[in-house]
Amino acid sequence: MTAKPCDPLFDRDCTRCARLAGLLRRVRREHPDYYAHPVAPFGPQDARLLVVGLAPGMHGANRTGRPFTGDFAGVLLYSALHRYGFASHAGSADPSDGLQLIDCRITNAVKCLPPDNKPVPAEIRECNRYLRSELQRVRPAVVLALGRVAHQAVLIALDRRAAEFPFAHAARHRLPKGPELVDSYHCSRYNTQTRRLTEAMFLAVIADVRSYLDGGGGAR
Repeated sequence: MTAKPCDPLFDRDCTRCARLAGLLRRVRREHPDYYAHPVAPFGPQDARLLVVGLAPGMHGANRTGRPFTGDFAGVLLYSALHRYGFASHAGSADPSDGLQLIDCRITNAVKCLPPDNKPVPAEIRECNRYLRSELQRVRPAVVLALGRVAHQAVLIALDRRAAEFPFAHAARHRLPKGPELVDSYHCSRYNTQTRRLTEAMFLAVIADVRSYLDGGGGAR
């Protein structure tokens, strides 16, 4: 991993991307009970597993203020993490539910809600400063990228060429002087409803991560 000065891990008041900042202002007007700010990472800073999603969902993390909390994607993610010992329980509906992550941390490639769940490349690059800083400070043994955008954002943050590490569901990439990068299709409602990603497929990826860490691959 290339050593560069660290930016903050998170900035709740960040407005670097005008399109995203404008959307959040509108959401706060229309939904005054929503969190509607950049969403902070969740979990311990010494976790060996870092899960990287795409961005907060409108009625999930953007509403609740915690990654993957309050929407369908979180139901599948947290239940899988709980099954393999990375979460204290499977609940994901409300940030006051007492859920704790165990040796696991969750963040997003883009910290703000994007229109139609689609950040543009410039927004991904702008927000990458936070992911880069997080990878440098947390130093996870495994990074689980949920979807192609998260996969590419991780490679940008680690100064790796995407062509050398192509995205594929359940793929594992050994990154020189970096973490093990594991890929999965995003656990979104669309992917599960279309059967692009089944619960069994997703559980198999989490099980593989658990096996890798338990086998000493994540020893520090």
